Amino acid sequence: MKDLQVKTQMKIFKPVNEVYEAIVDPAKMSNYWFSSGSGRLEPGKTVTLRYDEYDAQLDIKVLECEVNKKIVYLWSATGEETVVMITLKELDINTTLIQVVENGWEKTI
Repeated sequence: MKDLQVKTQMKIFKPVNEVYEAIVDPAKMSNYWFSSGSGRLEPGKTVTLRYDEYDAQLDIKVLECEVNKKIVYLWSATGEETVVMITLKELDINTTLIQVVENGWEKTI
């Protein structure tokens, strides 16, 4: 049964369009998350993300992008294929709430 889910959220004191671009643009993403990405996150694309400090890389399949609102992708960072949904909500002109939900782990308890 694959029903284990992880949720997290945080406020980022940046406009929603800057937060969205920081996630989907590999040049911006490399400033805080992965070392590099093979391309922009866009629906239907498979993008390779690289962690230089761990000498590791993985592919993600982008399922959905809604500008300034949502990014959904499939990956297997832990060996199990899971779906990650990132949603963005503009709280005010300079504050964005980012929520990340990952689904699909095998529940073993």
